[in-house]
Amino acid sequence: MKLLSIVIPAYNEERFIGALLEQIAAVDLGRFETTKEIIVVDDCSRDRTAEIAAAAPGVTLIRQPVNGGKGKAVRAGIARATGDYLMIQDADLEYDPQDYAPMLEALAAGRGDVVYGSRYLPDPSRGVLYNLAKGKHARQTWSAYLGGRSLSLVALLATGCYLTDTVTALKLFRREALAGLELQTSGFELDHEITSKMLARGLRIVEVPIRYYPRSKAEGKKIGLRDWFIGTRTFLRFRRG
Repeated sequence: MKLLSIVIPAYNEERFIGALLEQIAAVDLGRFETTKEIIVVDDCSRDRTAEIAAAAPGVTLIRQPVNGGKGKAVRAGIARATGDYLMIQDADLEYDPQDYAPMLEALAAGRGDVVYGSRYLPDPSRGVLYNLAKGKHARQTWSAYLGGRSLSLVALLATGCYLTDTVTALKLFRREALAGLELQTSGFELDHEITSKMLARGLRIVEVPIRYYPRSKAEGKKIGLRDWFIGTRTFLRFRRG
């Protein structure tokens, strides 16, 4: 049997973390001969996030002593993971764990060395312009949509690779490939550091369409304009690895 380590960074997610862990537990990976290792990294939450995660069956909880940012939490989870594969999953219910299956299928089929779940790829058989026009989700703000799409252009300029969704919070790796990257960043920009370093090593990133249920700032969404500028700087900083 293979083991899939699922790393979930969480900060003040008491409204969502319990439901997410139930959804992950319900995902059947038997046809891949794979079991799950669930690691929640609580980034010094001020609510009941850690308490809820600790009570969930089969969950390993890491509690950060101080709030260090999403990237630092993910790095702590990667260091603890023992699986053959590693999935990074946000805690906020914007992403559906049932999409693990098509991502594992893509990796097993050798379509890429790394698999990103893309929110902006409604029909992979159609061209870039079609997916651009159809990519925005009904409840997603224009600022969030345009911010994400423009970072795809930044990534293209910095790395030479066009990805429809560089900031997706559902990414699948072979653990050994990710563990050897010597990651440095601590915030949301860790996504861009990982992407840049993977591409600099010549690894192929394949995108798979996934479901997406965007939430608002009022519902706890944390990323903002400042993160766009940091993301751009990160792509440029690590464009050569």
